Amino acid sequence: MLMTKDRQRPAIRTLRGWAISILQEAGAIRECEEHGWMQDRADPHARDRAFDIARRNPPPGISPEAAVAEVRDVLESIGDSCPECPTESD
Repeated sequence: MLMTKDRQRPAIRTLRGWAISILQEAGAIRECEEHGWMQDRADPHARDRAFDIARRNPPPGISPEAAVAEVRDVLESIGDSCPECPTESD
């Protein structure tokens, strides 16, 4: 018999944590494998997916507009490189 796994998101304690999980799920950000810093992947399609997820499935008690705004705020606070990784010129 084929069993399917029910996809439920893990419980998130903060709105910022929720936004980070949405961005990761959409593929808009990734984690530095060595240091754990979040990095913006600069993928416009992944960003659009994250905004769509936030708009359609905001956390309980949060409006779709506030959810999208939080995703945008988090995305704007994340750089495209890890601050601890050596740069190409090092």
